[in-house]
Amino acid sequence: MLTTAQLNKKYGVPSANPNFLTTIELPYPMKLAWDMTKTTKKMSCHKLVADKFKKVFDQILEAYGLEKIQELGIDRFGGCFNFRTMRGGTELSKHSWGVAVDLDPERNQLKETSKTARFARPEYKKMIDIFYANGFISLGREKNYDWMHFEIAK
Repeated sequence: MLTTAQLNKKYGVPSANPNFLTTIELPYPMKLAWDMTKTTKKMSCHKLVADKFKKVFDQILEAYGLEKIQELGIDRFGGCFNFRTMRGGTELSKHSWGVAVDLDPERNQLKETSKTARFARPEYKKMIDIFYANGFISLGREKNYDWMHFEIAK
């Protein structure tokens, strides 16, 4: 996992209004986790990882199909760019650089382990493998908590 110093060096120093963000078009609608009556097909992320994120979501759609994505809740968007500190910490969250995304946060809570987190189930292995193949890591797989969270590895 990248340190704050490594992130600052490669991706720039984050702020509430960074100039390193871009907006990508998602290949399928994502339900907003904080208001499931609303959807988005756009995501703000760091411009240096935009192509990687786009590829991840394209490959997820190809691997699962829209109906299965919706059935599994992979379309529940918890956010990408958010200038803030880590929950319960003092360092900036990887979301402050727009290099991390949270999916289905309601059913993959921060402190959940593989015993209860949805994304720890076998049907999500393909999704997690897609993230890894595109240069991301899963905190669920790496640390067995925060299964919703996927961040750039380099």
